[in-house]
Amino acid sequence: MKRSLMALAVALLASTSLAGMAAAETSGKRIALSNNYAGNSWRQAMLQSWEKVTKKAVADGVVAAVDTFTTADQEVPTQAAQIQNLILQGYDAIVINAASPDALNGAVKAACDAGIVVVSFDGVVSEPCAWRVAVDYFQLGQQQVDYLASRLPQGGNLLEIRGLPGTSIDNLIHQGIAAGIKAHPNFKIVGEATGNWDQATAQRAVSTVLPSLPKVDAIVTQGGDGYGAAQAFRAAGRDTPIIIMGNRQDELAWWQQQHRANNYTTWSGTIAPGVSTLAFWIAQQILDGKQVPKDVTVPYLTVTQDTLDQAVSTTPVGGVANKEYTQEEAAQAIQANTKR
Repeated sequence: MKRSLMALAVALLASTSLAGMAAAETSGKRIALSNNYAGNSWRQAMLQSWEKVTKKAVADGVVAAVDTFTTADQEVPTQAAQIQNLILQGYDAIVINAASPDALNGAVKAACDAGIVVVSFDGVVSEPCAWRVAVDYFQLGQQQVDYLASRLPQGGNLLEIRGLPGTSIDNLIHQGIAAGIKAHPNFKIVGEATGNWDQATAQRAVSTVLPSLPKVDAIVTQGGDGYGAAQAFRAAGRDTPIIIMGNRQDELAWWQQQHRANNYTTWSGTIAPGVSTLAFWIAQQILDGKQVPKDVTVPYLTVTQDTLDQAVSTTPVGGVANKEYTQEEAAQAIQANTKR
């Protein structure tokens, strides 16, 4: 009788412990990626990382299916319609790289109301029911100016290259750059170009504005535009300024070449494309019943002069310096952000 009571007590204790862990089953869950843009090397690397990690998760039986949907254009209505379609298809979670921080909120709220977990990343949404996974883009913009202040203590003229218009990323980096200039008022923005985070687009945009600009001492950027800007200055026969880079292989290789030739030095930083895999695991953890803060912030990936050679050697041609996340690292990120 005592043994029976002991066994019952152990079973009840185990049951209580498991309930406390909120370990729901996710092997039958379906997750979709809604992506608004794939027209540059960062987005291509992001999609490759997503496919690599999620295919293994499906093969391992962690989830039943993961499907990827990228819109044919960059328009908010197209992505909103895509999300509505994913709701109708009955996905358990939708991971979103959003075209706008607020214009998709109606579609996101509809998904939440349907009981679907929504996790936005990179281009995040402001709808309170959704989760957000990103780096501190404001700080990324501000740190660019802080770095330039250490290189150019007397200040100077800056060209700002903007990203994809209307996105949270473009807005936050721009605001961070503005805050950096406020802290270092000896710097002045003398021109602006829209590069869409793409080297060819940035080269054309910089070439267009360059004839009207005075001497440019440095260029603040958003990623995917540094090499294009350098080519525009070379074609115009103008001295190459300090260009903040965004971890793309072509600009890192160019930087390495220029450093070896004439000691050219700069700084590079952006969000790792593999953040898509962190967003996937965050969605899986939420479906698994874990308590996750609505905002999960991770460090952005930087390359300095000291780490440049290693970054070039490990970044594939046409790619981006990257980091992919594991389920364990997602759990660690959740814990770190819960403590804040």
